[in-house]
Amino acid sequence: MNPITTAKAPARGSAGRRAMLALGAACAAVAWSPQAASEPRPAGPYHYVLPLELAQEAATEAVRTCRLQGYRVTATVVDMDGIPQVVLRGDGATVHTRQSSFEKAYTVVTLGPEFNFDTSGALFELVKTNPYAPRLAQVSHVMALPGAVAFHADGAIVAALGVGGAPGGDKDEVCARAGIAKVADRLPR
Repeated sequence: MNPITTAKAPARGSAGRRAMLALGAACAAVAWSPQAASEPRPAGPYHYVLPLELAQEAATEAVRTCRLQGYRVTATVVDMDGIPQVVLRGDGATVHTRQSSFEKAYTVVTLGPEFNFDTSGALFELVKTNPYAPRLAQVSHVMALPGAVAFHADGAIVAALGVGGAPGGDKDEVCARAGIAKVADRLPR
C-alpha cells in the first residue's frame, strides 16, 4: 500500500486543520505585507544604505548630462540588495529605458562584487573574452551592456547607477559616471 494515498487528511471542519490554515495565513501575511517590506532593516556589518538625497542627485546629474548630449534616458539607482532606490525618467525617454537602466545597475551591484567589476561595461567585455561569462548574461535581470557604474564606500560596492536610452551603452556609461562623480566625495563611510 502507498502510504501517501492511505494517509487521512484532517476532517474539513476540524480544529487542527483550521489552526494550520490560520498559522499559514498569518505567516504569509507577515512575510509578504507591504509594512514588513517597507520597514527599515538594521544596518549590519555588510549592509550600506545610500542616502536618498545623494541617490536622487546622482540620478538627476546622469539624466542632465545625457540630455545635454541630446539623449533621452532613464537613470536608476539600485541598492546593494538589488532593489531600485531611485528611478528618474528624463523627458522623452522611451518606456524600455526603465528596464535597461535597472538591469544594468542590478548587474553591477549583484555580480560586480563577485566577479570584481564596477561597471556593466566590464561584464560586456568579460562576456566577449571568457567562454563561461555569457551564461551570466542569461541570469534574470542581468544585462551585459555598458551603462552602469558602482557607488563605492570603504572600497566596497554599495549601490549602482544605471542609465538606459542613449544611442549606445558607452554613452549611457559616461552619463552614469557623471552622476557618480557628482556625489562620490559625499558618500558616508
